[in-house]
Amino acid sequence: MTLIDQIPRPADPDALFDAFSSWAEERGISLYPAQEEALIEVVSGANVILSTPTGSGKSLVAAGAHFAALAQDKVTFYTAPIKALVSEKFFDLCKIFGTENVGMLTGDASVNSDAPVICCTAEVLASIALRDGRHADIGQVVMDEFHFYAEPDRGWAWQIPLLELPQAQFVLMSATLGDVTRFKDDLTRRTGRDTAVVRSATRPVPLSYEYRTTTLTETLTELLQTHQAPVYIVHFTQAQAVERAQALMSINMCSRAEKDEIAQVIGNFRFTTRFGRNLSRYVRHGIGVHHAGMLPKYRRLVERLAQAGLLKVICGTDTLGVGVNVPIRTVLFTALAKYDGTRVRVLRAREFHQIAGRAGRAGFDTSGLVVAQAPEHVVENEKALAKAGDDPKKRRKVVRKKAPEGFVGWGQNTFEKLIAAEPEPLNSRFRVTHAMLLSVIARPGDPFVSMRRLLEDNHEDRRSQLRHIRRAIAIFRSLLDGGVVERLAEPDAQGRTVRLTVDLQENFALNQPLSTFALAAFDLLDPESPSYALDMVSVVESTLDDPRQILAAQQNKARGEAVGEMKADGIEYEERMERLMDISYPKPLDELLWHAYDLYRRSHPWVSDHPLSPKSVVRDMYEHAMSFSEFVSHYELARTEGIVLRYLASAYKALENTVPDDLKSEDYQDIVAWLGEMVRQVDSSLLDEWEQLANPAEETAEEAQARADQVRPVTGNARAFRVLVRNALFRRVELAAMDRVHELGALDGESGWDSDAWAAAMDAYWEEYDELGSGPDARGPKLLRIEEVPEDRLWRVRQTFDDPRGDHDWGISAEVDLAASDEEGRAVLQVTGVGPL
Repeated sequence: MTLIDQIPRPADPDALFDAFSSWAEERGISLYPAQEEALIEVVSGANVILSTPTGSGKSLVAAGAHFAALAQDKVTFYTAPIKALVSEKFFDLCKIFGTENVGMLTGDASVNSDAPVICCTAEVLASIALRDGRHADIGQVVMDEFHFYAEPDRGWAWQIPLLELPQAQFVLMSATLGDVTRFKDDLTRRTGRDTAVVRSATRPVPLSYEYRTTTLTETLTELLQTHQAPVYIVHFTQAQAVERAQALMSINMCSRAEKDEIAQVIGNFRFTTRFGRNLSRYVRHGIGVHHAGMLPKYRRLVERLAQAGLLKVICGTDTLGVGVNVPIRTVLFTALAKYDGTRVRVLRAREFHQIAGRAGRAGFDTSGLVVAQAPEHVVENEKALAKAGDDPKKRRKVVRKKAPEGFVGWGQNTFEKLIAAEPEPLNSRFRVTHAMLLSVIARPGDPFVSMRRLLEDNHEDRRSQLRHIRRAIAIFRSLLDGGVVERLAEPDAQGRTVRLTVDLQENFALNQPLSTFALAAFDLLDPESPSYALDMVSVVESTLDDPRQILAAQQNKARGEAVGEMKADGIEYEERMERLMDISYPKPLDELLWHAYDLYRRSHPWVSDHPLSPKSVVRDMYEHAMSFSEFVSHYELARTEGIVLRYLASAYKALENTVPDDLKSEDYQDIVAWLGEMVRQVDSSLLDEWEQLANPAEETAEEAQARADQVRPVTGNARAFRVLVRNALFRRVELAAMDRVHELGALDGESGWDSDAWAAAMDAYWEEYDELGSGPDARGPKLLRIEEVPEDRLWRVRQTFDDPRGDHDWGISAEVDLAASDEEGRAVLQVTGVGPL
């Protein structure tokens, strides 16, 4: 029985509150006073602004709000800032209300979109609000982590629903809202409902605060001895978090029994990357690492071990404040200043409280602890003074260490001010886009009246409003000049005085915004070209969001190689620096795509909100036959391998969905199969969850974990495995063509083909031929022969070299061990010979 089956009839406020309270009590949950107050206001029909500390049960209030909306036959939306949190909430609500009653929209996934409960990102809700306004079938909006309203790039999406959905009841929730008086007054004016502000400074688990001038190792040792673990050590870069974990390996964190229990929980978990192998050492020692650059499966393992109480210390970044399920007793700040992308500055009160609020676990701890480490130079000075004792002469002689250059000053006073400070007021981040104007023009009513209200009755100051009005006028004129909209002499049947002359794709602002451009660009490609399939990949990649860390690494690599070549050519330093400015990351089809984009946006001006970005990540991996680990190693991306995987997963989804079936050639299908299987073998969770969304199953936590831990054999997808084998062999062909025998030896040394063996084989080849092809023809299936030996679970393979005379007598012979490949999640092959047939 789900919660929806317990809706009382008639559904009056008292009956609703009693029914939900009883449901919670049946699950052993006693409502806190703030939860009771918020739920009473919700069932009474008021808007609610809920500002209570982390761990005070805001999720339960959200569930109660959805329950009240369903009882009144209203569609209710839940929004959150990140897709992962939306997806997690979707599955949670499926268990509470039943899968048939819950849907999800995230821009790249749409599940059960007609359900009465919808989980979505704030951007999706903003698009619906712009498209349908007061006519939208939305009776209630629950906005989680509402402090994202002040985010510079994304805050507009949190404001638009407040402006455009006067028919809805709003529940705004966050632990760090600050003064919300203007939101209270504004919501009441717009919706005609009372708006209740529910605050509670009382945490279910109270916090205490300490400022330490001991070394971090001394501080941590004392915390462990006084049973204040688990300790989350907060850093402000991913590199610092990983370096700290390594540095702490010298401290004995766990007993032998605890280490055995950790090993038992880890079980057969596969640590498939270099970082993963390091993480395996850390977690077996009782130390976790947690940051956004990790593979999802590694983060989940750390969370699982932490939830079991097996990790004493977790070294992470300041991103733990949003939707991260890591139960901790103590938060230890290594600094109170951070680099925000522009400058180093002291933490804001909101940032501090968001992180500090993670300390103390309801149901586990009676109190939480927040510790701030003094700056290192202060700690050293304190130790020197302590050594001098109370002798004034000795203390005067102590040479105090100065703060490092560029240090932004902070200390105990800073810490105390942050503890006492209220979160800063939330600043408006409104903005005007082509999509906004098109959405308003397309809906019923006079668009000039709607836009005037949107531009003049938002949360901006008057000066900013005037700037937005000027931009809106400029965009409207460009739409007129481009013939995308036209004025009407008389209002049409729906009251429009302006109409669109083009058909917008369904939910055009909700899906991949440049997907229709990609469809148009495919027509510019030559189907007879040997690079046709990879050119299609490049078109799709140009429409995806930039993975900045990957592109920066590619650019650094390209510039490093260029510097080496220029030095070898004797080019002077000044000229080298000048030439380097023109070297960037690879951008296949750059000129063709930009020309096509410029033409396309003349008739589809809304794509101007989403700039094209030619790049080569998937193509780069495929053309150079690199595995995930090889790509990460080649570009030194070990600390951000999770970002690499997320990009590859999103590219796989786009390649699978954007291209019509009739355009998918055999080569293209090979690439997509290879990419999907590679992502799945590295970390299946990103694709498993995406595929599970189509058929969400109600399962226990244990069943979900068992499913997540289950690894599909890599040989199970025959097409993808053939490509993996082909790529593994072609990688050797490519290295051989560049005469990089040391790298070949690193690949095959264990099987007897070390660098000397490869050098001897290739010397013989170079005596006969002066070139070795590594282009599209060299990697094609025609030059690969596979003989399957089922009884031995073995493939015998022969990769023929593309020699300049076309003799095709030289090549690489190898055996592929299928069982070992399944074990390692990659094509495991052993070279048995390099030479002529």
